[in-house]
Amino acid sequence: MEEEKMNLSLDIDVQKLEAETLRKGKNKAEEDLDSLKIDYKKLRLSIRTAGLGKTLEQWREEI
Repeated sequence: MEEEKMNLSLDIDVQKLEAETLRKGKNKAEEDLDSLKIDYKKLRLSIRTAGLGKTLEQWREEI
């Protein structure tokens, strides 16, 4: 009986650790995604500022 309780306790501890690991991984992935979104917005702004985002028609009109 005691051995069974100890095994159940260990199983619970393992499940808690696995859940915590998954939570940390999810948080890291969300942080990485937010960072990528910010970088993308900065890149798009730089492209617009430099005039690289023009269409072919816009370039033709300029020439």
